[in-house]
Amino acid sequence: MDSLLKILAEIRPDVDFEDNKELVDSGELDSFDIVTLVGELCDAYEIEIGADDIVPENFNSVEAIMALVTRLQED
Repeated sequence: MDSLLKILAEIRPDVDFEDNKELVDSGELDSFDIVTLVGELCDAYEIEIGADDIVPENFNSVEAIMALVTRLQED
């Protein structure tokens, strides 16, 4: 989780990722941020995030992002 928080802080240092549970819904993360994040996650965790996984529910909170990463690592 710490490595994910570090990645997120590098992309958007102005956002409180630990407390915000509506990152996409509130507009804290926009489409450009998501695209950047997907690339960083793929590199850092050696996973492949497909188009079907790029939905707001998977990026609305740190927990949701971590759950996506964990699921893709297990596949």
